[in-house]
Amino acid sequence: MTESVGLYMQNFFEMSFRTAAFNGDERAWIDTWTVFYWAWWISWSPFVGLFIARISKGRSIREFITVVLLIPTVLSFIWFSVFGTMANTVQQNGLENLTKLEDEQLLFGTFKHYPLGMLMSIIAIILIFTFFITSADSATYVLSMLSEDGRLIPTNGKKVVWGVIVAGIATVLLYAGGLDALRNTLIIIALPFAVVIALIVVALIVEVYHEKVQMGLSISPDRYPEKGQPFKSYESYESEDEAEKSIEDEADTSAQQVKQGKKTSEPAKQE
Repeated sequence: MTESVGLYMQNFFEMSFRTAAFNGDERAWIDTWTVFYWAWWISWSPFVGLFIARISKGRSIREFITVVLLIPTVLSFIWFSVFGTMANTVQQNGLENLTKLEDEQLLFGTFKHYPLGMLMSIIAIILIFTFFITSADSATYVLSMLSEDGRLIPTNGKKVVWGVIVAGIATVLLYAGGLDALRNTLIIIALPFAVVIALIVVALIVEVYHEKVQMGLSISPDRYPEKGQPFKSYESYESEDEAEKSIEDEADTSAQQVKQGKKTSEPAKQE
């Protein structure tokens, strides 16, 4: 796993921008795997994004990034490192030629050569079912919410209808053209939506900036003052003089409020 981390960091940028423009065989592999999975993630982003945003209401952006992005990324990295190493061990030691197995058989073909292989296979099936159920639930939930003018809690009837429709479309595509038809459909859908995602990213940055200004969070850390002067927090004004003037005005206002409080309390004491 340590070596995998080093290789990943070493080849990250090269493999991220690889298009295999001069290698037909490699380009076919990239189209079948890399581009397909990019299209898969993009096509699912509207459903998963809205669903996660709905259940993350009230959380900070830091918490959202940690739980939704960082933790799943780390767990996925560990998953592929561990089970990828297990598969390589089986292949290199000649226990079984995994390259002759179908894609959906590789995981279980690897597990059967290890202790508790049956238990690991059962856990893997449960995880696969969980993935499909949560993915379908997010899709039907978001589609039902959008079909009811953005209602946050859509009716169960709408979710059932959309669930049947989504399952029917997937079944028809798989029956008509197999995985290739499903793959091509995803790529066609994902291509125009990639532009929408880019615009959403820009809109998010702009919205976060405006929210920061509206909530008065644009305050820089305290600067070390001169000798004999108190610490001050400078808001993001156009100049330091403007910031100091604002602080002085606030101090004058506070002093006036204190004086008024003393004046109103003196008659009460005299009485």
